[in-house]
Amino acid sequence: MDRLLDEEDDPKIIKRFSFVKRLYKGATYEETADDVGKSASTGSRWERRWNDGGLGQLTPNFGGGRPLKLGDEEQERLLGLLREGQPWKAQEKGLL
Repeated sequence: MDRLLDEEDDPKIIKRFSFVKRLYKGATYEETADDVGKSASTGSRWERRWNDGGLGQLTPNFGGGRPLKLGDEEQERLLGLLREGQPWKAQEKGLL
């Protein structure tokens, strides 16, 4: 397990694999979940995925999320406004 952990570079997989490794060393779901900042049920799901297929099953399987609503120019404008630290009105927040 240590060799696999050393060879991995994805932080999400490292977190999940570290969780499984601690369980094998005798830690409880609650202790281990608290250490990685996740719920015990999430940890249970990670362990099940590990048991079903090893390290390859610990890879996140989300689709990348919702597409952005802002175009490139709008994103740049928003970032500029945020950097300037302008106070926002409630109406302006709603336009984002």
